[in-house]
This record gives sequence, C-alpha cells and structure tokens, in this order.
Amino acid sequence: MKFGIHNPSWLFGAEPAEIFEAVKAKAQWAEDHGFTWFSVMDHLIQIANVGAPDEPFMEGWTVLSGLAAVTRRIRLATLVSSVHYRNPAHLAKIAAGVDLISRGRLTLGIGAGWFETEYRQYGWEFPPRPALRIRQMEEAVRLILAMWAEKRTTFHGKYFQAQDAILEPKPIQKPHPPVMIGGGGEQLTLRAVARLADACNVGGTPDMVRHKLDVLRRHCDAAQRSYADIERTNIISFLIARDEASLAAKRKRLAVPENYYGVAGTVAQITDLVGKYQDAGVQLLISSAYKNDSETLELLAADVMPRFVK
Repeated sequence: MKFGIHNPSWLFGAEPAEIFEAVKAKAQWAEDHGFTWFSVMDHLIQIANVGAPDEPFMEGWTVLSGLAAVTRRIRLATLVSSVHYRNPAHLAKIAAGVDLISRGRLTLGIGAGWFETEYRQYGWEFPPRPALRIRQMEEAVRLILAMWAEKRTTFHGKYFQAQDAILEPKPIQKPHPPVMIGGGGEQLTLRAVARLADACNVGGTPDMVRHKLDVLRRHCDAAQRSYADIERTNIISFLIARDEASLAAKRKRLAVPENYYGVAGTVAQITDLVGKYQDAGVQLLISSAYKNDSETLELLAADVMPRFVK
C-alpha cells in the first residue's frame, strides 16, 4: 500500500501571505517521509465539513504549479477538479504545463462537480441533475485526452467544442498523465472510471469501499477493461494520538465536533483501520489531518505507514 497527503485546509497561521510557504513545507515534508502523493482541493471557497466559507483558500492549479517547481518526487494532483470551472481544452493546457514543470508527476483528478454555492458565487451555471454533470465530465475527459495526444484537435461534442486546437508542448508522461475520476456513484461515475480513467477515488468505511470496488470491477468487465489497470484510491481524514488520554486532550484542544467527518483514533486503532482498507482493495490511501495537525501526520509516517509500506 502507498500513502498520500491531501490538503483541504489552508489555515496554517495568522498571516495569509505565508500560506504558500506553509503548504510548500508540508509537501516537501511529505516527500521526505515516504508519502507518494500530495493533492489539493479544486474549490474557490472552503467546504462546510472542513471549515468556514470565509477562510483563506488557495486556487488549486495555482498551488500545483508552485509545488511542481519545489518538489522532486511526489505525485501532484487536484482532488478533484470540477468539470465546469474551466473549459476542458483550457484545463488540458493547464495540466500539460504542470506536468512539464513537475517533470512528469501530475495526476489529473476530475469530477462532476457538486458545490452549488460556489457555482453561484463565481457565476457558473450549475446543472442540477447529477447524470448530466457526469456526462459532461466524461465528454471533458475525452476532449482532454485528445488534446494531449493529437497534433491539432477538432472536437464537436454535445457539451464542449474545439476547432483545430494546438496544445504544445505535450505532457511529459506517455501516453498521457494519469486521469483520476473522483466519486463513488455506482451507475454512472464508476462506469466512467471503467471507460476512461487510470485511477478511481472513493470514500467511506472499508466495507463501503469494498462494495464500490466490486461495482467498479463489474463495470470493467462490461467495458472489457482490465480492473487491474485502474489504481484504487481512498480519501479519508484522520486525527491521531498515541493513546486514549492524548486523543481526548487533542479532541478538546482542537474543538473536534462530535460529528467529525473523519476518524479520530489512537495509533493502534488507525493501524487496524488502514489494514481493513488494504484488505478492501485500496492501493493508495490519501489522508488529510484535521486542522493540519502536525502530530497526526508525524504519527502516520512514523508508526502507521511502516506496517504497510514494503
């Protein structure tokens, strides 16, 4: 099993001007401590289960460009970009640039989008039906893959268009940067993964993840696609302490809500949970630390990961 770090919160101190320096240090630390992945959300305002909407929040692709220049080995990604926030041909160009800057370390994370409040604030049209958004996402991925591969791309889809479009230089990775489709919708999203993606990203308990991956396997069979070709990833938030007393103190100090969306546990409890995710079929566990708790990441790297990383 491999491990990654996701960065959903940009609260690193009192001075917003230092945000990039803080996330740069976090990504470099992750790279130096055995993590293989570092991702950021593609939002413009904070989402409700992470923080307040008026918190400082960095634009994802801007940050990835900066991190691409100051890291050396770790894979970089958005988790995940909404299909509607950028014209897909333009997104293909942006992603190709980040792949170039990083010397071939980009994964394009993409999804159907869901945060209607953000759409309204920034003037994007929000298609209310999830099925429509997923079809748009599929078509966007097809256009992006064409832009990365073809000398000039002409694409006349139902939702997106390109006419004799040039994208140079191409991405470094061949045949193209991996595409990760985020989401666990069983009828449409996981079918899109089977048709188009190199990786999936699902959330939930180990039993839920096992079920989603079984659904994905069936979609792969229907699409005549090898299930083994798709990297299986999970996203989860942790709060970790060495023992129950330390955990209780940390929960109080960080004002962790009773309905915390992640998992708070001791090293032993989190190690057991990670083992269950591995047994469910997860190959890359991508975790965030509640309120950027540094001890959580340190314990994950020093006490949990060595049990699983070979």
